[in-house]
Amino acid sequence: SKKKCVFCIEKVDYVDYKNLKLLRRFTSQYGRIVPRYYSGVCLVHQKRVARAIKLAREIALVPYVR
Repeated sequence: SKKKCVFCIEKVDYVDYKNLKLLRRFTSQYGRIVPRYYSGVCLVHQKRVARAIKLAREIALVPYVR
């Protein structure tokens, strides 16, 4: 069965870049952004997650590489 988007289920419209625990779920052990088919997130939320991770990296909250 296909995974359901966790953000759609919880009706989240804004992915917070300060929520590091959440962002770590969507990065690999090497610090790369996990693709949609692996994370099970819909396109809209995948783009928001990627944006949040990139913003968190810019501010140095999340590392570019581990």
